[in-house]
Amino acid sequence: LNTYDWLKDMPLGESFESFDCVEVRFKNDRKEFFRFENNQELNTGDFVAVEASPGHDIGVVSLTGAMAMMQMRKKRIDPQNEQIKKVYRIAKNTDIEKWEKSTEREDETKKRTRQIVMEMNLNMKINDVEFQGDGTKAIFFYTAEERVDFRELIKKLAETFQIRVEMKQIGSRQE
Repeated sequence: LNTYDWLKDMPLGESFESFDCVEVRFKNDRKEFFRFENNQELNTGDFVAVEASPGHDIGVVSLTGAMAMMQMRKKRIDPQNEQIKKVYRIAKNTDIEKWEKSTEREDETKKRTRQIVMEMNLNMKINDVEFQGDGTKAIFFYTAEERVDFRELIKKLAETFQIRVEMKQIGSRQE
């Protein structure tokens, strides 16, 4: 699911200005574009701390330069848009350690969440849990045949795990 950077070794000419956006990959091949300061040097494979709401997240740079620009154009994302979030910095060891601790919690959180869903008799299936890099928020991916009122579930999950909760419905194909 990665994009091959076939422009990496090609000379782009003097008229080409360096591009200040990169594509960052997270768990489950979720990708987003982020803007970075021109004085930063980012390469494919670098772990970076990026802006999230709230806090920060950790991801891996998957595309830079001209290929990132072409992917943004392909996905109809305007590089000049002020809504594009920022790359804070290359991830420090403490950032990566905190991120690894958060990802270690995901399986146990998913199991416990499935138990809670069964106790509440909700007609939904919890497929995956993805913690944000700073451990303050988790995204719960679920599938359901019909509309589910999970307001009480969100309160219970926030209370149980002491985190912010975001629910995302996915299709059976993504499952």
